[in-house]
Amino acid sequence: MIKNFIKAARLRTLPLSVSGIIVGSFLADFSNVINIEGLYTPFVNSEKNYWIFLLAILTTIGFQVLSNFANDYGDGVKGTDDNREGEARMVSSGAISPKQMKLAMVITTMLTLIVAVLLIYVSFGKENFGYSLLFFGLGIASIIAAIKYTVGKSAYGYSGFGDVFVFLFFGLLAVVGTYFLYTKSLNLLIFLPAITIGLLSTAVLNLNNMRDRVNDEKSGKNTLVVKMGALLAKYYHFALIIVSFLCAFLYTVINYHSPQQFLFVIAYLPIVKHLIFVAKNKEEAQLDGELKKVALSTFLFSILFGLGNVL
Repeated sequence: MIKNFIKAARLRTLPLSVSGIIVGSFLADFSNVINIEGLYTPFVNSEKNYWIFLLAILTTIGFQVLSNFANDYGDGVKGTDDNREGEARMVSSGAISPKQMKLAMVITTMLTLIVAVLLIYVSFGKENFGYSLLFFGLGIASIIAAIKYTVGKSAYGYSGFGDVFVFLFFGLLAVVGTYFLYTKSLNLLIFLPAITIGLLSTAVLNLNNMRDRVNDEKSGKNTLVVKMGALLAKYYHFALIIVSFLCAFLYTVINYHSPQQFLFVIAYLPIVKHLIFVAKNKEEAQLDGELKKVALSTFLFSILFGLGNVL
């Protein structure tokens, strides 16, 4: 049974989910550099900052696992996963009952909330009650969004709004929110790499929806891909990738101080190969293998982009 829940947690999605946390943490570190005789010296994080990083990672993983459980449950009880491409889902296959999955969702929600509260306390303490209240509200919103993606009659994933959720929560909130947890301030330029992560994460969802387009259309799951059709979905996918690169490039040019800041370009090399594959693809089921490529490339981007800015 535990093995089935591990499968339902979809561990391969976790590197993508923490990419925004990594970028936000690196940029918060970079914002504290000290310029000595023209040289940039990375700010040495305190023990508190390490706790913020660890708790932020755990909170995000909790949200991602909850989202995966809810997606498995929602699509399973609606029958959407009965004839899906890719790996089997646990509820639709009968490996986990709907009741068991609902209990797993409740437990995951409670554990994630506990970790989120600890994160908020470590970051803001007792002095910044307003900030604490704001981030607690964002945590509740994240939980609701994770569940309502496929669960319930008004599940927004069934009406084409899944892309908006992924962009906002995996991109803007993950990067900008993490940055704020460290610095207690906002820098508008941070939104550029946040948009990059958001668009790359949306590209992964778009790939998933392109793969499942035929089955989703039959099941009444009106994703953005179903609404646009196969050809426009490809153009949309190209736009997500290209604009993500331009935002990262623009941020680097504006904040340029050394050549290694362009390390992130390496992460886009496999993505270029991926775009060529998508352009030539005629059998959408073959896109399943591309999901891992884009997700891992996004994770690699987060590390290279961060290192390039702090080295």
